[in-house]
Amino acid sequence: MGNKLVVGEMYEYNFSFSQEDVIRFSNATGDYNPIHLDKKYAEKTLFNKPIIHGFLAGSVFSKVFGTIFPGEGTIYLKQNMSFLKPMFTSQFYTATFEVISTDIIKNKAVVKTLISDKNEIVLKGEALIKHPNIF
Repeated sequence: MGNKLVVGEMYEYNFSFSQEDVIRFSNATGDYNPIHLDKKYAEKTLFNKPIIHGFLAGSVFSKVFGTIFPGEGTIYLKQNMSFLKPMFTSQFYTATFEVISTDIIKNKAVVKTLISDKNEIVLKGEALIKHPNIF
């Protein structure tokens, strides 16, 4: 994939997280909320099983921006996220990126960011990125 971005351009990335990923994220952040780690605890919640940390889910945006779309050299300036539905381990998701505006002078782009399961959007947001060569 080239580094050039244009309004309307889209990119999709398929992924999943394992329970081991959730544990590593907990260890890295210190977020040991049992809703993510304790199956018996989570069974008593409205989710009925452990859920993925919202920011672990959102970290897929950082991975894609920094390594794939637009890739190396990207500076991730801003992200907002709305967590619409829970996400679970060992389930496949699709992250969708759509360039919605660009600033050629400042080398910045606003990108709509979504995560969907096979049926619906589970996370939505918007990112502001900068890259020296995206236009």
